[in-house]
Amino acid sequence: MRYRFFWLAAVFLMTASFTGCFGSPKETYYTLSTGAPMSGATSANGEFAYSIAVGPITLPEVVDRPQFVLRAGPNEVSIVELHRWAGPLRSEIPRVIADNLATDLNVKRVAAYPQSAGDNADYRVLVDIQRFDSTMGESVTIDALWTVKRVSDGTLRTGRSTARESSSGGNYDTMVAAHSRALATISRDIAEAIRSSASTPPVPAK
Repeated sequence: MRYRFFWLAAVFLMTASFTGCFGSPKETYYTLSTGAPMSGATSANGEFAYSIAVGPITLPEVVDRPQFVLRAGPNEVSIVELHRWAGPLRSEIPRVIADNLATDLNVKRVAAYPQSAGDNADYRVLVDIQRFDSTMGESVTIDALWTVKRVSDGTLRTGRSTARESSSGGNYDTMVAAHSRALATISRDIAEAIRSSASTPPVPAK
């Protein structure tokens, strides 16, 4: 009986030691980053220029979750539990677009709504993400409908931007970097619309 007790105790200690050494798999968290400045961008006179509020945005429900969602086929996706976004994409995407616009337009008063007083901004940017696809080892695709509203007279400029970037590195870091580059491309299209609107005189009130 005593031998059996010591044998069970030894097995328990070995099991505990084994679990402690290897542990359970840990979650890894990722965040989107700002892209490179637009080549040849013209200055908007920094802090004395117009203000911009980005958001809110909309996302497909399938990707509006903390876990990474990978495209596995035309009608199939897989949800990766151990690789997650550090913050909700509904907050991450407008933050990155706002940072990109601040850099591309050389404007300091750019922020993601509702973190800023969006109703007081000179321009409001709304973004409807139609696709946010991730294919491991191949590419990512972001398809976005966007609207730029000049608050002073309600003038709207709308557009659709589709950005596809390679994620051929075959790991999650390269995939997140590819999404960041895709958002930078979309941000440049939005920046051009804002710049064009800013150079156009306001529509006189009737």
